[in-house]
Amino acid sequence: MHTISMADEMRCFKPSLPRRIAVAATRANSLRRRGVSGFLTLLISAVFCCSLLSSAPVVAAGNVLRVLAWPGYADADVVKTFEARYNAKVEVTWVASDEALWARMHAQGTPQFDVLAANTAEIERYTRANLLAPLDLASLPNTKKQLPRFQALSSIEGLTSAGHVYAIPFTYSSMGLIYDRKQIAIAPRSMRELWNPRYRGKVLDFDSAQHNFSFTALALGYPHPFQLDATQMRVIARKLVDLRRNLLTYYTLPEEATAFFIQHNVALMFGNYGTQQVESLRRAGADVGYVIPDEGVLAWLDCWSMTRFAKDRPLALAWINYMLEPDVSALLTQRQGLANTLTAPAENGDKARIVWIGPVEDIQRREELWNRIVSGDRSERF
Repeated sequence: MHTISMADEMRCFKPSLPRRIAVAATRANSLRRRGVSGFLTLLISAVFCCSLLSSAPVVAAGNVLRVLAWPGYADADVVKTFEARYNAKVEVTWVASDEALWARMHAQGTPQFDVLAANTAEIERYTRANLLAPLDLASLPNTKKQLPRFQALSSIEGLTSAGHVYAIPFTYSSMGLIYDRKQIAIAPRSMRELWNPRYRGKVLDFDSAQHNFSFTALALGYPHPFQLDATQMRVIARKLVDLRRNLLTYYTLPEEATAFFIQHNVALMFGNYGTQQVESLRRAGADVGYVIPDEGVLAWLDCWSMTRFAKDRPLALAWINYMLEPDVSALLTQRQGLANTLTAPAENGDKARIVWIGPVEDIQRREELWNRIVSGDRSERF
């Protein structure tokens, strides 16, 4: 059974449910003022409500594997094949942010997850928190099919600790700037264009504390976007309040961003999901371009890990190995427009500065500031 728990994920997206409800109401009112149709509002609400109804755990005979993953990583047909092969049931819970993934892993009163997909910075965080189990590479023969740079696990920060391997690379993308070619004839070269008053009300941003502070740090020329001091944090907070004034809204899932982008003639968007979003938009008929900013671009490498709570570790390892089968990994590129770790992407000769996501100085502080920003706090209060 392929179980989607999007509503539960959204409930855990931020620490304070009442605060999130208030933000949602504020956002809905803002959307109405900006001309967002009642149909789209109803559609998004319906999706969340339907997800809530489907979020209850499925009781099934035999082994159950609980997977925590991002949209597009475990499609229904992929899950079905795994279930048939291993005589197991798989419950997939989607997340829409790093904050949500952490919250799901710490949710009380729910079954523990067996495997999860997360970027390298989060893997390092989870390893330090003793939430992951070491992986037996002998049980993962498909890792030998990966490109050499992804087999060199010790050379990738965050994957190993004390001689043990805690994650296997799966997919990756830069997090660039997506723009509407019809409205912007010349490709923008900097994330600073998101603040251009020319695009007031026509910008989309991803709802995440960590990435917003980091990409804004890059845009401002700070050399260490993941290790900011107090002064830099205040400057960025005020900058993000300024950006808020330029937004149509924030988004979480790729499909949500695509709907907003097309229906409301959006001009620019911070592409948190990178090439996955570009593929989604183009399939929906949008004429979009994708830019890696001159100041550099954030990039993520998502990996599969086994949690220390996994009840059937051979089954969890079988899932990770299965995700690296050529036919399964190829679906990332065919359906999602994402790179996989088995096939080299087409080289475009781009010499862009790629800044791989790393652990940040103070996650809690970033989230506290972000909650104030999206709640409507004024710039002078930072």
